[in-house]
Amino acid sequence: MKQYVLIVEDDPAQRRILEEMIKRLGLETMTAEGGFAAIEILDSPKAEKISAMLLDLVMPECDGMDVLLHMEKKSSSIPVIVQTAQGSIETVVKAMRAGADDFVVKPVSPERLKVSLQNLLKVNALTTEVKRLQKKADGIMTFDDLIASSPAMANVMHLGRRAAQSNIPILIEGESGVGKEVIARAIQGESERRGRPLITVNCGAIPENLVESILFGHEKGSFTGATSKHIGKFQEASGGTLFLDEVGELPLDMQVKLLRAIQEGEIDPVGSKRPVQVDIRLISATNRNMIDMVKEGHFREDLYYRLNVFPIMVPPLRERPEDMTNLVEHFVTRFAAEEGRKIRGIHPDAAQMLQQYEWPGNVRQLENTVFRAVVLCDSDFLTISDFPQIAALVDGFEAEVPAAPVAPAPVESNVSAMIGGDLPQTHSTAGMVSDGVGYGIPAVTEGGHIRKLEDVEGDMIRLALDRYRGHMSEVARKLGIGRSTLYRKVRDLGLEDIEADGHAVNG
Repeated sequence: MKQYVLIVEDDPAQRRILEEMIKRLGLETMTAEGGFAAIEILDSPKAEKISAMLLDLVMPECDGMDVLLHMEKKSSSIPVIVQTAQGSIETVVKAMRAGADDFVVKPVSPERLKVSLQNLLKVNALTTEVKRLQKKADGIMTFDDLIASSPAMANVMHLGRRAAQSNIPILIEGESGVGKEVIARAIQGESERRGRPLITVNCGAIPENLVESILFGHEKGSFTGATSKHIGKFQEASGGTLFLDEVGELPLDMQVKLLRAIQEGEIDPVGSKRPVQVDIRLISATNRNMIDMVKEGHFREDLYYRLNVFPIMVPPLRERPEDMTNLVEHFVTRFAAEEGRKIRGIHPDAAQMLQQYEWPGNVRQLENTVFRAVVLCDSDFLTISDFPQIAALVDGFEAEVPAAPVAPAPVESNVSAMIGGDLPQTHSTAGMVSDGVGYGIPAVTEGGHIRKLEDVEGDMIRLALDRYRGHMSEVARKLGIGRSTLYRKVRDLGLEDIEADGHAVNG
């Protein structure tokens, strides 16, 4: 989704400079030559495309403060960066009180403008996500809240809006993970039942012996274990919408009772002596071919035609590549905020790779994949290396796995030459590798046991003597001990007769 920044600036030269700076950040621009022109844009349909505004405070006739006051009256949520040549605290405080989110002093540097815009756009995206989740919880989500701008989804949204205007039963078809429940919620949010309960039932996840009780409810004592009265999903949804997900998984005997409930508008709770009237809007969904199920005798034909009055087919993600970029940006912003990561987006090469993948799990798979990538990411942008599983399945892409640290080459020991004899093989610096503490000192034995501290210390002294060619002052300084302590340890280790600092070490 393209993000537009509205530039409100009366100076033509300054306006062109700001346009160029913002376009270099990968953003689109709209321009207004003054306050009146800006208000005209804000009152037009173009305002829906604006993600942020860069507003000059000092302009003739209608200045920046007038624009901010107009936005406050309209309850506009567009984030605003004000710019002024007057960098006084009073000016900034006045603008902030009027609704500005940030300020810059003219002439603004590209780096300062970049940071300010990125911060505002990120906050704006998070605010939009919070509002969307709140709408979902309140049952007032609409099709305008969906991330679906592809031509393939245009027909889905058109049909959904038409279906929302009546109480007609709807069957949403599509592969697993395409977002059938989201479509159902948008239909609910644009219908006359907006704000009322939307009860979701996954028919494939209910144990067969509990289907009737969960859907229609039961009376106390109606069967073993029924210690209290239970209100079924139909009664919970009364006045609102009942969404039956994976409706094709219902057992045949329950299909008969479902058919009666739809036809008569009443249900029979288990153990009840009289039927209960319900008022529901029914939306069903399936990822299976219902016609084949009817032919094979797994689904009742009369129920199928009762459910499939208004079918809506949701296309898989691979048929709507235009939505891919927007969905990825949405998930990156969301998960980066949830995980506390400073990730600004996705690298073009990684985005191209995701576009070429088939996504058999559709939007649900994409969501989980981006979540994993955000956790793996160590930079400001997601790269191909953050999607190793996808890179392995797409031709022409390969995740670069960082090479494991290379162990330093074995150190040729000349300690034995310095002391006039051979050292035991277990303590030879020639066999030391970097799998332990320090440089080249093993921490474990060949049998996997931790070595004694005095043995490790002895190897450290031998290695230091070798590395600094027996210069005792340098060795003591690097080891962080006194020279007298070093001489004592050298004697304890049997390293006498070493020529160090031009003096003989006596044992």
